[in-house]
Amino acid sequence: MSAQTDRKAPAAGEPDDAAEATPPPVEVDQHSWKGLLVQPLAILAVLGVLVLWLSTAELTPTEAVTLSPATLWNYTVEHLRLTVVATVVVLAVAIPVGILLTRRPLRFLTGPVIAVANIGQAAPAVGLIVLFAFWLGFGFRAAVVALIVYAILPVLKNTMVGLDGVDRSLVEAGRGMGMSAASVLLRVELPLAVPVMLAGVRTALILVVGTATLATFVNGGGLGLLITTGVNLDLERVLVAGSLLVALLALSIDWIGRVVEHVARPKGLR
Repeated sequence: MSAQTDRKAPAAGEPDDAAEATPPPVEVDQHSWKGLLVQPLAILAVLGVLVLWLSTAELTPTEAVTLSPATLWNYTVEHLRLTVVATVVVLAVAIPVGILLTRRPLRFLTGPVIAVANIGQAAPAVGLIVLFAFWLGFGFRAAVVALIVYAILPVLKNTMVGLDGVDRSLVEAGRGMGMSAASVLLRVELPLAVPVMLAGVRTALILVVGTATLATFVNGGGLGLLITTGVNLDLERVLVAGSLLVALLALSIDWIGRVVEHVARPKGLR
C-alpha cells in the first residue's frame, strides 16, 4: 500500500496536522488605506472648486493682483517655509529633551521643564509673536521663534507619555538579554512609543500651520497676508480665498502626518 493511502483521515473533532502547518494568510489593512484616500480627494475637490470660482469671478484690479497664481504661490511657499523651519526645530529640541526627562537621573527636572513649555500654550499666540518681534526684530525669525515656543509642548509631552507607557517588563527583558541602555531605547522603547509620539507631532503641525497666519502682523509673510488684506480692504473674495487655502494646507499636512503615522506604526500595533 502506498504512503499516500497509509495516511489515515483525521477523526471527527481531531485537528489535521497539515492544516495546522499551513500559516494563515496575511491580512492587508485595506480599510485604513481606503480611509486615508478620502481626505486628499476631498482636499483636491475643494481646491478645484476654489480655482474654478476664482477663474470665473469678476475680480477688481486689486483682487486680480492679490489673487494671481504667482502671488498665491509665493504666499503658500512662505507659509510652508515658516511651518517646516519651526517644526524641524521643535522636533530637534522636544524629542531629545523628552527622552532625557524619562531617564531616571533627570526625572526631577520634568516639572520645571513642562511648566516652562506650558507658557507657550497659555500665552496668546498673537502676544507671543509681537513680543518676540520687539525682541528679535520684525520678520521671519521672530515669527519662527514664536511658533517654536507655541508648538513645543505637544511633542515634548507625547514623547514622555509614549516612553513612560512602554511595558517595563519589555525593558527589563532587553536588559536581561545583555542590551545596553541605548540599545533598549532605540530598539524597544522608541519603536513602541512611535504612535503616541507621532500624534504629538501631528498636533504640533496643525498648531504651527494655523498660528503661522499671524506672522503677517510682524512682517513674517505667509497666507495670513491674504486674510488681513481681505479684512482691512473689505475684499470678501480675498478673505475667503486666504481662509480656504490655510484650511486646505492644514488638512494636507495633517493627512501627510496620518500617512507617516500609519507607515511608521509597528506592525504588531496595527
